[in-house]
Amino acid sequence: MTDLLNVEGVSKHYGGIYALKNACFSLRAGEVHALMGENGAGKSTLARVVAGATRANTATIKIEGQPVAIRTPLDAQTLGIGIIYQELDLFQHQTIAENMVVRNTRFREDAFTSKSRMKVFCLPYLRQVGLDHLDTGRMVSSLSIGEMQLLAIARALSMEARIILMDEPTSSLMDDAVERLFALIEKLKASGVAIVYVSHKMDEIFRICDRITVLRDGVTIDTREIAETNVQEVIEMMVGRKVDPSARSHRHLSDSVLMSVSGLTTKKLKGISFDLYRGEVLGIAGLVGAGRSELGAALFGLDRLSAGTVELDGRAFHPRSATDAMRRGMGLVPEDRKLEGLMMQMSILENGTMAVLPRMQSLGFIDKKLEEREMQSIHTRLALKFTSLTDPVASLSGGNQQKTLLARWLLLNPDVLFLDDPARGIDVAAKQDIYRMIDELAARGKGVLLVSSELPELLRCCDRILVLNNGRLTATLPAATTQECIMTAATQR
Repeated sequence: MTDLLNVEGVSKHYGGIYALKNACFSLRAGEVHALMGENGAGKSTLARVVAGATRANTATIKIEGQPVAIRTPLDAQTLGIGIIYQELDLFQHQTIAENMVVRNTRFREDAFTSKSRMKVFCLPYLRQVGLDHLDTGRMVSSLSIGEMQLLAIARALSMEARIILMDEPTSSLMDDAVERLFALIEKLKASGVAIVYVSHKMDEIFRICDRITVLRDGVTIDTREIAETNVQEVIEMMVGRKVDPSARSHRHLSDSVLMSVSGLTTKKLKGISFDLYRGEVLGIAGLVGAGRSELGAALFGLDRLSAGTVELDGRAFHPRSATDAMRRGMGLVPEDRKLEGLMMQMSILENGTMAVLPRMQSLGFIDKKLEEREMQSIHTRLALKFTSLTDPVASLSGGNQQKTLLARWLLLNPDVLFLDDPARGIDVAAKQDIYRMIDELAARGKGVLLVSSELPELLRCCDRILVLNNGRLTATLPAATTQECIMTAATQR
Protein backbone atom coordinates (compact mmCIF):
# COMPACT_ATOMS: atom_id res chain seq x y z
CA MET A 1 0.00 0.00 0.00
CA THR A 2 1.43 3.40 -1.04
CA ASP A 3 1.90 5.87 1.79
CA LEU A 4 -0.10 9.07 1.55
CA LEU A 5 2.97 11.04 2.64
CA ASN A 6 6.61 9.98 2.63
CA VAL A 7 9.29 12.24 4.04
CA GLU A 8 12.97 11.27 3.72
CA GLY A 9 16.43 12.77 4.15
CA VAL A 10 15.29 15.95 5.87
CA SER A 11 18.19 18.04 7.16
CA LYS A 12 18.04 21.58 8.51
CA HIS A 13 20.89 23.47 10.09
CA TYR A 14 21.33 26.96 11.47
CA GLY A 15 24.99 27.81 11.07
CA GLY A 16 26.79 24.80 12.50
CA ILE A 17 23.84 23.60 14.59
CA TYR A 18 21.60 20.90 13.14
CA ALA A 19 17.89 20.93 13.98
CA LEU A 20 17.33 17.87 11.75
CA LYS A 21 19.79 15.29 10.42
CA ASN A 22 18.49 13.03 7.66
CA ALA A 23 15.13 12.69 9.47
CA CYS A 24 12.31 10.64 7.99
CA PHE A 25 8.78 9.34 8.57
CA SER A 26 5.78 8.18 6.56
CA LEU A 27 2.04 8.67 6.90
CA ARG A 28 -0.87 6.49 5.80
CA ALA A 29 -4.34 7.69 4.85
CA GLY A 30 -6.69 7.64 7.84
CA GLU A 31 -3.78 7.32 10.31
CA VAL A 32 -2.83 9.33 13.38
CA HIS A 33 0.96 9.27 13.52
CA ALA A 34 2.74 10.71 16.56
CA LEU A 35 6.03 12.60 16.38
CA MET A 36 7.71 12.54 19.78
CA GLY A 37 10.97 13.68 21.31
CA GLU A 38 12.40 16.11 23.83
CA ASN A 39 12.14 19.84 23.21
CA GLY A 40 14.79 20.58 20.62
CA ALA A 41 14.61 17.06 19.17
CA GLY A 42 13.37 18.45 15.85
CA LYS A 43 9.76 17.25 15.72
CA SER A 44 8.20 20.72 15.36
CA THR A 45 10.85 21.67 12.77
CA LEU A 46 10.02 18.52 10.80
CA ALA A 47 6.31 19.38 10.91
CA ARG A 48 7.05 22.94 9.75
CA VAL A 49 9.12 21.63 6.82
CA VAL A 50 6.16 19.52 5.65
CA ALA A 51 3.85 22.53 6.10
CA GLY A 52 6.11 24.82 4.07
CA ALA A 53 6.82 27.14 7.00
CA THR A 54 10.51 26.14 7.19
CA ARG A 55 12.81 25.51 4.22
CA ALA A 56 14.96 22.42 4.72
CA ASN A 57 18.53 22.28 3.45
CA THR A 58 17.76 18.85 2.01
CA ALA A 59 14.48 16.92 1.83
CA THR A 60 12.57 14.47 -0.34
CA ILE A 61 8.79 14.67 0.08
CA LYS A 62 6.33 12.50 -1.80
CA ILE A 63 2.52 12.49 -1.77
CA GLU A 64 1.00 9.22 -2.97
CA GLY A 65 4.41 8.29 -4.34
CA GLN A 66 4.86 11.47 -6.41
CA PRO A 67 7.66 13.94 -5.53
CA VAL A 68 6.39 17.39 -4.55
CA ALA A 69 8.06 20.73 -3.86
CA ILE A 70 6.86 22.51 -0.72
CA ARG A 71 8.54 25.89 -0.46
CA THR A 72 5.77 27.94 1.15
CA PRO A 73 2.64 27.40 3.29
CA LEU A 74 0.58 28.12 0.16
CA ASP A 75 2.32 25.22 -1.62
CA ALA A 76 1.37 22.95 1.28
CA GLN A 77 -2.22 24.20 1.39
CA THR A 78 -2.61 23.63 -2.36
CA LEU A 79 -1.44 20.04 -1.82
CA GLY A 80 -3.99 19.54 0.96
CA ILE A 81 -1.67 19.99 3.93
CA GLY A 82 -2.70 22.07 6.95
CA ILE A 83 -0.93 22.78 10.23
CA ILE A 84 -1.94 23.88 13.73
CA TYR A 85 1.05 25.46 15.41
CA GLN A 86 1.91 25.10 19.09
CA GLU A 87 2.50 28.86 19.27
CA LEU A 88 -0.71 29.94 17.59
CA ASP A 89 -0.35 32.01 14.40
CA LEU A 90 -3.60 33.91 14.81
CA PHE A 91 -4.09 37.61 14.12
CA GLN A 92 -4.92 39.00 17.55
CA HIS A 93 -6.51 42.24 16.32
CA GLN A 94 -8.73 40.68 13.70
CA THR A 95 -12.05 38.93 14.16
CA ILE A 96 -12.74 35.21 14.37
CA ALA A 97 -14.20 35.26 10.86
CA GLU A 98 -11.29 37.22 9.41
CA ASN A 99 -8.82 34.73 10.91
CA MET A 100 -10.77 31.88 9.33
CA VAL A 101 -10.80 33.28 5.78
CA VAL A 102 -7.46 35.11 5.45
CA ARG A 103 -5.06 33.26 3.12
CA ASN A 104 -7.63 30.46 2.86
CA THR A 105 -7.79 29.13 -0.69
CA ARG A 106 -11.20 27.55 0.06
CA PHE A 107 -12.77 30.99 0.57
CA ARG A 108 -13.04 33.25 -2.44
CA GLU A 109 -12.45 36.85 -1.42
CA ASP A 110 -13.57 39.78 -3.53
CA ALA A 111 -14.23 43.46 -3.13
CA PHE A 112 -17.74 42.75 -1.87
CA THR A 113 -16.91 40.12 0.76
CA SER A 114 -19.49 40.58 3.50
CA LYS A 115 -19.50 39.69 7.16
CA SER A 116 -22.57 37.51 6.62
CA ARG A 117 -20.84 35.49 3.87
CA MET A 118 -17.78 34.99 6.08
CA LYS A 119 -20.06 33.87 8.93
CA VAL A 120 -21.81 31.31 6.72
CA PHE A 121 -18.42 29.94 5.69
CA CYS A 122 -17.05 29.77 9.25
CA LEU A 123 -19.95 28.35 11.26
CA PRO A 124 -19.78 24.67 10.15
CA TYR A 125 -16.12 24.45 11.17
CA LEU A 126 -16.61 26.39 14.40
CA ARG A 127 -19.46 24.00 15.21
CA GLN A 128 -17.13 21.02 14.77
CA VAL A 129 -14.84 22.29 17.54
CA GLY A 130 -17.60 23.63 19.80
CA LEU A 131 -17.09 27.36 19.19
CA ASP A 132 -20.27 28.09 17.25
CA HIS A 133 -21.66 29.96 20.29
CA LEU A 134 -19.09 32.75 19.74
CA ASP A 135 -19.84 35.85 17.67
CA THR A 136 -17.73 35.54 14.49
CA GLY A 137 -17.21 39.32 14.66
CA ARG A 138 -15.47 39.03 18.03
CA MET A 139 -11.79 40.00 18.24
CA VAL A 140 -9.41 37.07 18.71
CA SER A 141 -7.50 39.02 21.39
CA SER A 142 -10.56 38.67 23.66
CA LEU A 143 -10.50 34.85 23.53
CA SER A 144 -8.88 32.58 26.10
CA ILE A 145 -5.81 30.55 25.10
CA GLY A 146 -8.00 27.42 24.96
CA GLU A 147 -10.51 29.10 22.65
CA MET A 148 -7.69 30.31 20.41
CA GLN A 149 -6.39 26.74 20.17
CA LEU A 150 -9.81 25.49 19.06
CA LEU A 151 -10.10 28.35 16.55
CA ALA A 152 -6.76 27.34 14.99
CA ILE A 153 -8.09 23.80 14.61
CA ALA A 154 -11.30 25.08 13.02
CA ARG A 155 -9.26 27.13 10.55
CA ALA A 156 -7.26 24.07 9.48
CA LEU A 157 -10.49 22.12 9.01
CA SER A 158 -11.91 24.91 6.85
CA MET A 159 -9.02 24.44 4.41
CA GLU A 160 -10.27 20.87 3.80
CA ALA A 161 -6.81 19.42 4.27
CA ARG A 162 -6.27 15.68 3.78
CA ILE A 163 -3.10 15.88 5.89
CA ILE A 164 -3.27 17.87 9.14
CA LEU A 165 -0.23 18.46 11.32
CA MET A 166 -1.17 19.18 14.95
CA ASP A 167 1.63 20.58 17.13
CA GLU A 168 0.60 20.22 20.80
CA PRO A 169 -3.11 20.82 20.01
CA THR A 170 -4.34 20.08 23.56
CA SER A 171 -1.69 22.06 25.45
CA SER A 172 -4.25 24.69 26.55
CA LEU A 173 -7.40 22.56 26.66
CA MET A 174 -9.16 21.03 29.64
CA ASP A 175 -10.69 17.57 29.55
CA ASP A 176 -14.05 18.53 28.03
CA ALA A 177 -12.46 20.31 25.06
CA VAL A 178 -9.89 17.52 24.68
CA GLU A 179 -12.67 14.92 24.42
CA ARG A 180 -14.36 17.02 21.75
CA LEU A 181 -11.09 17.18 19.82
CA PHE A 182 -10.54 13.42 20.08
CA ALA A 183 -14.06 12.73 18.79
CA LEU A 184 -13.30 15.06 15.88
CA ILE A 185 -10.03 13.24 15.15
CA GLU A 186 -11.90 9.92 15.01
CA LYS A 187 -14.31 11.39 12.43
CA LEU A 188 -11.43 12.74 10.37
CA LYS A 189 -9.70 9.34 10.45
CA ALA A 190 -12.86 7.63 9.29
CA SER A 191 -13.05 10.01 6.32
CA GLY A 192 -9.46 9.19 5.32
CA VAL A 193 -7.76 12.32 6.66
CA ALA A 194 -4.26 11.62 7.98
CA ILE A 195 -2.98 13.41 11.08
CA VAL A 196 0.56 14.04 12.27
CA TYR A 197 0.23 14.50 16.03
CA VAL A 198 3.03 16.20 17.97
CA SER A 199 2.57 15.87 21.72
CA HIS A 200 4.35 15.09 24.98
CA LYS A 201 1.23 13.65 26.62
CA MET A 202 1.69 9.90 26.76
CA ASP A 203 -1.93 9.15 27.63
CA GLU A 204 -3.06 10.99 24.50
CA ILE A 205 -0.50 9.29 22.27
CA PHE A 206 -1.44 5.80 23.40
CA ARG A 207 -5.13 6.57 23.18
CA ILE A 208 -5.50 8.05 19.68
CA CYS A 209 -2.34 7.27 17.68
CA ASP A 210 -1.67 4.32 15.39
CA ARG A 211 2.09 4.70 15.03
CA ILE A 212 4.83 6.70 16.69
CA THR A 213 8.12 8.09 15.38
CA VAL A 214 10.69 9.22 17.96
CA LEU A 215 13.29 11.90 17.23
CA ARG A 216 16.35 12.70 19.33
CA ASP A 217 18.83 15.49 18.52
CA GLY A 218 17.31 15.86 15.06
CA VAL A 219 17.72 12.19 14.17
CA THR A 220 14.91 9.67 13.64
CA ILE A 221 15.45 6.99 16.31
CA ASP A 222 12.68 4.57 15.33
CA THR A 223 9.07 4.15 14.22
CA ARG A 224 6.83 1.71 16.13
CA GLU A 225 3.27 0.52 15.91
CA ILE A 226 1.58 1.90 19.03
CA ALA A 227 0.31 -1.57 19.97
CA GLU A 228 3.87 -2.91 19.97
CA THR A 229 5.47 -0.45 22.40
CA ASN A 230 4.85 1.10 25.84
CA VAL A 231 5.33 4.38 27.71
CA GLN A 232 8.63 3.46 29.35
CA GLU A 233 10.13 2.31 26.04
CA VAL A 234 9.08 5.53 24.32
CA ILE A 235 10.57 7.67 27.11
CA GLU A 236 13.86 5.79 26.91
CA MET A 237 13.99 6.32 23.13
CA MET A 238 13.28 10.04 23.64
CA VAL A 239 15.83 10.81 26.33
CA GLY A 240 18.35 7.98 26.00
CA ARG A 241 18.04 7.11 29.69
CA LYS A 242 15.49 5.89 32.22
CA VAL A 243 13.09 8.47 33.69
CA ASP A 244 10.40 7.88 36.31
CA PRO A 245 7.64 10.37 35.41
CA SER A 246 5.69 9.70 38.62
CA ALA A 247 8.53 10.26 41.11
CA ARG A 248 7.72 12.85 43.76
CA SER A 249 9.58 14.23 46.75
CA HIS A 250 7.81 13.76 50.08
CA ARG A 251 7.41 16.93 52.11
CA HIS A 252 6.46 17.74 55.67
CA LEU A 253 4.24 20.82 55.54
CA SER A 254 4.66 23.71 57.93
CA ASP A 255 1.78 24.93 60.10
CA SER A 256 2.81 28.51 59.33
CA VAL A 257 0.50 30.41 56.97
CA LEU A 258 2.50 32.29 54.33
CA MET A 259 -0.37 33.84 52.37
CA SER A 260 -3.99 34.25 53.48
CA VAL A 261 -6.70 35.19 50.96
CA SER A 262 -10.19 36.09 52.15
CA GLY A 263 -13.22 36.94 49.98
CA LEU A 264 -11.09 37.93 46.97
CA THR A 265 -13.41 39.39 44.33
CA THR A 266 -12.67 40.85 40.92
CA LYS A 267 -14.61 41.21 37.68
CA LYS A 268 -14.15 37.44 37.20
CA LEU A 269 -13.55 36.01 40.69
CA LYS A 270 -16.25 35.75 43.34
CA GLY A 271 -15.31 35.55 47.02
CA ILE A 272 -12.22 33.30 46.81
CA SER A 273 -10.74 32.35 50.20
CA PHE A 274 -7.79 30.07 51.02
CA ASP A 275 -4.54 29.82 52.97
CA LEU A 276 -1.14 28.95 51.49
CA TYR A 277 1.35 27.42 53.93
CA ARG A 278 5.11 27.72 53.93
CA GLY A 279 6.62 24.89 51.90
CA GLU A 280 3.29 24.07 50.23
CA VAL A 281 2.50 23.51 46.57
CA LEU A 282 -1.15 24.46 46.23
CA GLY A 283 -2.75 23.34 42.97
CA ILE A 284 -5.42 25.28 41.09
CA ALA A 285 -7.72 23.27 38.83
CA GLY A 286 -10.72 24.13 36.68
CA LEU A 287 -12.05 24.11 33.15
CA VAL A 288 -11.12 26.78 30.60
CA GLY A 289 -12.63 30.08 31.77
CA ALA A 290 -12.93 28.98 35.42
CA GLY A 291 -10.77 31.87 36.66
CA ARG A 292 -7.43 30.14 37.21
CA SER A 293 -5.27 32.70 35.38
CA GLU A 294 -7.39 35.56 36.74
CA LEU A 295 -6.47 34.50 40.28
CA GLY A 296 -2.80 34.97 39.45
CA ALA A 297 -3.50 38.34 37.82
CA ALA A 298 -5.37 39.52 40.93
CA LEU A 299 -2.64 38.43 43.34
CA PHE A 300 0.08 39.96 41.15
CA GLY A 301 -1.52 43.40 40.97
CA LEU A 302 -2.65 43.11 37.34
CA ASP A 303 -6.42 42.95 38.04
CA ARG A 304 -8.16 45.35 40.43
CA LEU A 305 -9.78 43.87 43.54
CA SER A 306 -13.36 45.00 44.15
CA ALA A 307 -13.53 43.21 47.53
CA GLY A 308 -11.54 40.93 49.80
CA THR A 309 -8.22 40.97 51.62
CA VAL A 310 -4.82 39.35 51.09
CA GLU A 311 -2.04 38.97 53.65
CA LEU A 312 1.52 37.92 52.83
CA ASP A 313 3.73 36.89 55.73
CA GLY A 314 1.27 38.45 58.18
CA ARG A 315 1.10 41.85 56.47
CA ALA A 316 -1.59 43.37 54.27
CA PHE A 317 -0.80 42.71 50.62
CA HIS A 318 -2.47 44.95 48.04
CA PRO A 319 0.05 45.49 45.22
CA ARG A 320 -0.71 48.46 42.98
CA SER A 321 1.25 46.98 40.06
CA ALA A 322 3.34 44.00 39.01
CA THR A 323 6.49 45.87 40.08
CA ASP A 324 4.97 46.47 43.52
CA ALA A 325 4.03 42.77 43.80
CA MET A 326 7.58 41.71 42.92
CA ARG A 327 9.05 44.14 45.45
CA ARG A 328 6.81 42.69 48.17
CA GLY A 329 7.66 39.04 47.51
CA MET A 330 5.33 37.77 44.76
CA GLY A 331 6.25 36.24 41.40
CA LEU A 332 4.15 35.18 38.40
CA VAL A 333 4.99 32.90 35.47
CA PRO A 334 2.17 33.65 32.97
CA GLU A 335 0.27 31.14 30.85
CA ASP A 336 1.58 32.45 27.52
CA ARG A 337 5.35 32.74 27.79
CA LYS A 338 5.74 34.49 24.42
CA LEU A 339 3.00 37.11 24.65
CA GLU A 340 3.18 37.82 28.38
CA GLY A 341 6.53 36.59 29.70
CA LEU A 342 9.54 36.74 27.38
CA MET A 343 11.07 39.41 25.17
CA MET A 344 11.71 37.09 22.23
CA GLN A 345 14.39 39.13 20.43
CA MET A 346 16.31 39.92 23.61
CA SER A 347 19.05 37.56 24.75
CA ILE A 348 18.71 34.63 27.12
CA LEU A 349 20.80 36.58 29.65
CA GLU A 350 18.69 39.75 29.39
CA ASN A 351 15.43 37.80 29.76
CA GLY A 352 16.72 35.89 32.76
CA THR A 353 18.07 38.85 34.72
CA MET A 354 15.65 41.68 33.88
CA ALA A 355 13.81 41.39 37.22
CA VAL A 356 17.00 41.75 39.30
CA LEU A 357 18.98 44.37 37.37
CA PRO A 358 18.88 46.93 40.23
CA ARG A 359 21.03 44.70 42.44
CA MET A 360 23.54 44.21 39.61
CA GLN A 361 24.18 47.91 39.04
CA SER A 362 27.12 49.96 40.20
CA LEU A 363 27.20 53.72 39.59
CA GLY A 364 24.37 53.29 37.08
CA PHE A 365 26.11 50.55 35.07
CA ILE A 366 25.31 46.83 34.99
CA ASP A 367 28.09 44.55 36.24
CA LYS A 368 28.13 42.13 33.27
CA LYS A 369 30.38 39.60 34.98
CA LEU A 370 28.07 39.44 38.01
CA GLU A 371 25.03 39.17 35.70
CA GLU A 372 26.55 36.25 33.79
CA ARG A 373 27.76 34.54 36.99
CA GLU A 374 24.31 34.63 38.58
CA MET A 375 22.61 33.41 35.41
CA GLN A 376 25.12 30.56 35.02
CA SER A 377 24.35 29.32 38.53
CA ILE A 378 20.63 29.25 37.78
CA HIS A 379 20.96 27.63 34.36
CA THR A 380 22.82 24.71 35.93
CA ARG A 381 19.99 24.15 38.42
CA LEU A 382 17.41 24.16 35.63
CA ALA A 383 19.46 22.13 33.11
CA LEU A 384 18.97 24.99 30.65
CA LYS A 385 20.44 24.17 27.21
CA PHE A 386 21.82 26.92 24.97
CA THR A 387 24.82 27.78 22.82
CA SER A 388 25.51 31.22 24.26
CA LEU A 389 23.80 33.43 26.85
CA THR A 390 23.88 36.21 24.26
CA ASP A 391 21.68 34.24 21.83
CA PRO A 392 18.11 35.53 21.41
CA VAL A 393 15.64 33.60 23.55
CA ALA A 394 13.65 32.98 20.34
CA SER A 395 16.41 30.57 19.26
CA LEU A 396 15.62 28.20 22.16
CA SER A 397 13.22 25.25 22.17
CA GLY A 398 9.91 25.73 23.98
CA GLY A 399 11.12 23.92 27.08
CA ASN A 400 14.26 26.02 27.35
CA GLN A 401 12.29 29.22 26.80
CA GLN A 402 10.13 28.23 29.75
CA LYS A 403 13.22 27.50 31.85
CA THR A 404 14.60 30.95 30.99
CA LEU A 405 11.39 32.49 32.32
CA LEU A 406 11.62 30.40 35.48
CA ALA A 407 15.27 31.44 35.88
CA ARG A 408 14.11 35.06 36.14
CA TRP A 409 12.02 34.25 39.22
CA LEU A 410 14.62 31.99 40.80
CA LEU A 411 17.02 34.94 40.66
CA LEU A 412 14.41 37.25 42.21
CA ASN A 413 13.67 34.63 44.91
CA PRO A 414 10.05 35.61 45.79
CA ASP A 415 8.26 34.17 48.83
CA VAL A 416 5.24 33.14 46.72
CA LEU A 417 5.43 32.04 43.09
CA PHE A 418 2.31 31.66 40.92
CA LEU A 419 2.99 29.21 38.08
CA ASP A 420 0.36 29.27 35.32
CA ASP A 421 0.69 25.99 33.39
CA PRO A 422 4.53 26.06 33.50
CA ALA A 423 4.95 22.63 31.85
CA ARG A 424 2.49 23.26 29.00
CA GLY A 425 3.83 21.98 25.69
CA ILE A 426 7.22 20.76 26.91
CA ASP A 427 8.74 17.29 26.92
CA VAL A 428 9.04 14.65 29.62
CA ALA A 429 12.64 15.43 30.59
CA ALA A 430 12.05 19.22 30.73
CA LYS A 431 8.94 18.62 32.85
CA GLN A 432 11.02 16.63 35.31
CA ASP A 433 13.45 19.56 35.61
CA ILE A 434 10.55 21.92 36.36
CA TYR A 435 8.98 19.50 38.85
CA ARG A 436 12.34 19.24 40.60
CA MET A 437 12.53 23.03 40.79
CA ILE A 438 9.03 23.18 42.31
CA ASP A 439 10.05 20.59 44.91
CA GLU A 440 13.20 22.60 45.71
CA LEU A 441 11.21 25.81 46.20
CA ALA A 442 8.83 24.05 48.58
CA ALA A 443 11.73 22.50 50.50
CA ARG A 444 13.14 26.01 51.03
CA GLY A 445 9.86 27.16 52.60
CA LYS A 446 8.50 29.04 49.61
CA GLY A 447 4.82 28.92 48.69
CA VAL A 448 3.90 27.75 45.17
CA LEU A 449 0.50 28.22 43.50
CA LEU A 450 0.40 25.82 40.53
CA VAL A 451 -2.16 26.03 37.73
CA SER A 452 -2.20 23.04 35.38
CA SER A 453 -4.47 21.80 32.62
CA GLU A 454 -3.11 18.28 33.23
CA LEU A 455 -4.76 16.60 36.22
CA PRO A 456 -1.97 13.98 36.63
CA GLU A 457 0.48 16.87 36.96
CA LEU A 458 -1.55 18.41 39.80
CA LEU A 459 -1.77 15.05 41.58
CA ARG A 460 1.98 14.52 41.20
CA CYS A 461 3.13 17.97 42.34
CA CYS A 462 0.60 19.36 44.81
CA ASP A 463 -0.13 19.02 48.53
CA ARG A 464 -3.69 20.32 48.16
CA ILE A 465 -5.79 21.35 45.16
CA LEU A 466 -8.23 24.26 44.88
CA VAL A 467 -10.93 23.74 42.25
CA LEU A 468 -12.56 26.74 40.54
CA ASN A 469 -15.69 26.94 38.42
CA ASN A 470 -16.96 30.17 36.87
CA GLY A 471 -14.89 32.30 39.23
CA ARG A 472 -15.97 30.48 42.41
CA LEU A 473 -14.06 28.09 44.66
CA THR A 474 -16.03 24.83 44.61
CA ALA A 475 -13.66 22.51 46.53
CA THR A 476 -10.37 22.22 48.38
CA LEU A 477 -9.08 18.67 47.91
CA PRO A 478 -6.20 16.72 49.51
CA ALA A 479 -3.25 15.40 47.52
CA ALA A 480 -4.68 11.88 47.75
CA THR A 481 -7.75 12.80 45.69
CA THR A 482 -8.62 11.43 42.24
CA GLN A 483 -9.06 12.94 38.79
CA GLU A 484 -12.76 12.08 39.00
CA CYS A 485 -13.17 14.12 42.19
CA ILE A 486 -11.41 17.11 40.62
CA MET A 487 -13.61 16.98 37.51
CA THR A 488 -16.76 16.65 39.62
CA ALA A 489 -15.83 19.80 41.54
CA ALA A 490 -14.82 21.59 38.33
CA THR A 491 -18.30 21.13 36.88
CA GLN A 492 -20.18 21.82 40.13
CA ARG A 493 -22.40 24.89 40.15
